[in-house]
Amino acid sequence: MRRPTPLESALGSGLFLVGVLSAACSSSTPSAPIPAPAPALWGDLKPVVSVKELMNDMIDPASDNIFNAVRTVIGEKGIVETEPKTDEDWGKVRIGAVTMAEGIYLLKIPRPIAPPGELNNSVGPDASELAPDQIKAKLEADPVLWNAKIEALRNIGLEILEIVKRKDARELGDAGEILDQACENCHLEYWYPDEKDLMKKLDRRLLSDGKATR
Repeated sequence: MRRPTPLESALGSGLFLVGVLSAACSSSTPSAPIPAPAPALWGDLKPVVSVKELMNDMIDPASDNIFNAVRTVIGEKGIVETEPKTDEDWGKVRIGAVTMAEGIYLLKIPRPIAPPGELNNSVGPDASELAPDQIKAKLEADPVLWNAKIEALRNIGLEILEIVKRKDARELGDAGEILDQACENCHLEYWYPDEKDLMKKLDRRLLSDGKATR
């Protein structure tokens, strides 16, 4: 049997070392897979209408499907209570909740606050609303708050979708009240903030009057 030459021995040792190193590397923890790039949108998101128009023509009508589903009316016929009973009734509530949950995210797309030339009720001695440029300034100064308001409304829409599955009219009534309060809180922040100060003054006055009558 022929003995290996020094060169063959060195080559064999080198191959053995490479094999050991390869095994050690393969036994170590594998690196995290590289995430696939997010799919591109089918075109840019471009707004069609202003914030005010989006609210008037889409969000508000959708919310009416929720607000009007459970209500109590006192009139000539006495007390008339309404609540969803049929699949069609609950279908209308679902339409409102879906439109609310999906549509409210359209407010994340930069768009004009109001149509060109519209100033809201922001001019004159009885002005009670902020002008569109004032509202825009508030949004730009604190975008985190604006997004928080949007998320709050979206979460209520998602909760109402779950209530529709359970067809629980009582829960729907409670959710409608929460939705109404969330809408009003947003309006008090961005639309007519002066009323927020007025409400605080009335609350303090009512609290003071209550203490005085004790």
